[in-house]
Amino acid sequence: MSRATSGAARHRKKKRLFKRVKGFHGSAGRTWRLAQETVIRADCYAYRDRRVRKRDFRRLWITRLSAACKMRGIAYSRFIFGLQAANLELNRKVLSEIAIFSPADFDAIVEIAKKHVPAESSVAA
Repeated sequence: MSRATSGAARHRKKKRLFKRVKGFHGSAGRTWRLAQETVIRADCYAYRDRRVRKRDFRRLWITRLSAACKMRGIAYSRFIFGLQAANLELNRKVLSEIAIFSPADFDAIVEIAKKHVPAESSVAA
């Protein structure tokens, strides 16, 4: 017996797939086989990039902090070292937000970090 290709379940399946590939370029958004392959590939990228996004944001926060620290005469690594020595448990996301939206508070945090860094190693590069 041959496979049914025009039933209600088949229509639902196709409708669901083509809804997902709406807006894709070329045949990937119009033909059944390419659409199936493209959806599988898109799902793989989505899974991978949910993890990559976390890395990207951490890199962004570190870059922002590094720039803010450099403006205040301390290296990023020394700043983080000073915060750990002072037992100040603020993550990089929060520190980055403070540096952007509340520079005066960030100055105070930098001073705390500078106090807890040994004197000979607090020379800015």
